[in-house]
Parts: sequence; C-alpha cells; structure tokens
Amino acid sequence: MSTYVYGIAAAPGPPLPDGLTGVGDPPRPVRTVEREGLVALVSDAPPELRPKRRELLAHQRVLAEAGAHAQVLPLRFGSVSADDETAGGVLEERAEHFRERLAALEGKAEYNVKAAHHEEAVLHRVLADRPELRAATEANRAAGGGSHEEKLRLGEQMATAVQAQETADEALLRSVLEPYASEVSEGPRSTGWLANLSLLVGEESAAGLLDAVDELAELHPQLDLRVNGPLPPYSFVERTGATADPPVGHAAR
Repeated sequence: MSTYVYGIAAAPGPPLPDGLTGVGDPPRPVRTVEREGLVALVSDAPPELRPKRRELLAHQRVLAEAGAHAQVLPLRFGSVSADDETAGGVLEERAEHFRERLAALEGKAEYNVKAAHHEEAVLHRVLADRPELRAATEANRAAGGGSHEEKLRLGEQMATAVQAQETADEALLRSVLEPYASEVSEGPRSTGWLANLSLLVGEESAAGLLDAVDELAELHPQLDLRVNGPLPPYSFVERTGATADPPVGHAAR
C-alpha cells in the first residue's frame, strides 16, 4: 500500500496524541518513518484520494497536532510515496536540505498578501497624478464625450496609466512588506491580482507586518489588500528561489 506523507520533523518527532488519524474513509492511523535524524509523519494512503473538505481538514489536523509541539515542514495535500521505504529513502537523500529548512522555519509562519486595485479609486489616483489625462478627460466631457477616435485614444492612455500604477503599487507593496520577512515567495497571479506574495515571518515581526498592511490600505485607498495568516509555511519547504527536486512523493491525482 502507498504511503501518504503529511510533513517532516526532526527526530524523535513531535509527541502525537493516541489514536491520531489522517486521511481516508475510515481515517488511517498516523505513524512515523525515521531516517537520518528526521521523521516523516505518514499514514496508509487511501486508494482513491480526492481533495474533499473532510480529507483537507484531516491533513490540516495532523499538521496542527504535530506543529503544536515541534517545527514541522508541512507538505501539501496529496503527497504520496510508493511505500514507507521510499519515503524513508527520500529523507536519507535530502536530509541536509530538510534539516536546513527546519532550522530556517523555526519560530516562523507564512502570511499571504494579495493586492488588487479598487477600480474607481485607481482611476481617481491616475487622474490626480497625471494632469494631461485629467485635462483630456475634462475636454472630452465638455465636448459631449468626444469623437470616436478621441475616445479610443483616451481609453488607451488610461489603460497604459493604470498598468503603470499597477507596476508602481506592486513595487511599493514589496518595499514596505519584504523587510518584515526572512524569505518571500511569489505565488501565481490569478486574474485581478496585481501581487500575490507569501512571506515567511517570525513571531516578533508579525504584528509589524499586519500594521504595515493596514497603513498601506489607509494611505493608498486604490489598493484592495487581503491577508491570510498565520499559516503553515507551505511555500517555504523548498529554498526560496532555488531549483530543487520535489519534496517527498508526488501529488495524488
């Protein structure tokens, strides 16, 4: 039977509650695989694993129980190895990396900050900062909207200005927030977000980060800022910016 891997910790591993179970229906008991001074928190993997709410919560519960007592490298939902021996082999092969990551993450959590623009507010900001665009807009309005060509030209100028504001606001966000983080990972940009940053933040810096986000929102009303955290440091199991082999196992399909 294949082995589901929740996370990795230093041996002897965190004390786990009696009867702790993880994914599966019925839920599989959690155990550990130890190699090279490291342990993988594992259970038997169900034959058909799907990212249902019950399974996601089970994965999170195991990490929360373990993380309450020791630093744990959290693997993402769906990490599966062929068997315990394979999981242990990866611990051996990547022991130095896992030990470095455990030390780097000690006492830190992940905060994800996403930024978008409030449409009306960013248009006001663009017009306030660019007198030539404001004058063209007022001239078009006075002329009943302007000709078709004038409308197109103004629309293109506004789009270019908004794009430039997005670039400037992303740089602003980074310059203000990155000093609070020991590592930063850029996440995928979904439609509508101008920035998607995951920050690895120590306990002593967390309050400062949240205050900085609030201050940015107050001083720059064009910014729509969303903060999620503290979270397990999923984005930092691998070295930030480094090309490395995948962690234990692979994502189940």
